[in-house]
Amino acid sequence: MKMPRTLMLALALSLFAAQASAEEGVLNISYVKSPFNLPMMAMKEHRILEKKLEPLGITVKWHDIDSGAQQATAMASGSLDVGGVLNTTSVQMANAEGNPVFIIAGASRPTDVFGLVGQENGAKNFRDLKGKTIAGPKGTVLHQLLVAGLAKEGMSINDVKFVQMGIPQSFAALMSGKVDAALIAAGALVKAEQAGKPIIATATGLVTPKLAMCAGKKFIDEKPELIKLVVAAQDEAYDWVMNNHKEAIALGAKEQGISEADAERLYAWSHYNKRLNEDDIKSLDEDMTFLIENGMARKRVDSRSFILDSAME
Repeated sequence: MKMPRTLMLALALSLFAAQASAEEGVLNISYVKSPFNLPMMAMKEHRILEKKLEPLGITVKWHDIDSGAQQATAMASGSLDVGGVLNTTSVQMANAEGNPVFIIAGASRPTDVFGLVGQENGAKNFRDLKGKTIAGPKGTVLHQLLVAGLAKEGMSINDVKFVQMGIPQSFAALMSGKVDAALIAAGALVKAEQAGKPIIATATGLVTPKLAMCAGKKFIDEKPELIKLVVAAQDEAYDWVMNNHKEAIALGAKEQGISEADAERLYAWSHYNKRLNEDDIKSLDEDMTFLIENGMARKRVDSRSFILDSAME
């Protein structure tokens, strides 16, 4: 049976429209190289994600957003499709506020990468910080580090003057003497230490940092095929880092503006991973209790409720 000309025309126009839509399509993803996200750096440097999406006519637009809270807000508004790397504290706080952000893949479990740094001849411990001005990114593992350290001394965030700043701004404020202490990470932490600034504490013993790749619920529901490709790109970038250590270290050093020796140090602290495991779930549950008890989240959210099955080992 011969297809009517009008139907043929309608189908042709439909296919053209779909193709045009795909060619005009853009995937918005945050580029988060801090604290020391080598797989993310490799993904962007080697255009791994672009190569997976170009056959679909989709371009990739990278956004420099370090703050997990800001990434979560951007995903809620639809201006960001994928959060390249978020700390799970930000993910939990977002979900507690009714902003459904899902973990789609692992990233790392850094340890000494996060730190609280003071001034020479200044505070030596959390007790010394009472009444002092501290800069750092709100709603992050660094924020949690500060609250946890103060809590151990019977203090709260209200006992200090906490000023919301991104890591680069916090580092600059510390180095210029405008704040008494700063919550910084990775390259900034190394540079501050080399400049003689004392490290008051790291996350070790206070918080178990867990970083992950995330996406908003709406994007996951509407573009499940793209989520699979993004995760595949993340996995490929991880494999490249594991199989090309020397080149990866050189890339990280260049992107962070540090020496390769310092990059090796950060690499050893980072503990990259592709997926979360049951120990991570237990740690997330403990973090949720902490967030509730310290007024950083208004309601409890089940950890498994915002993790895709594909993000688990």
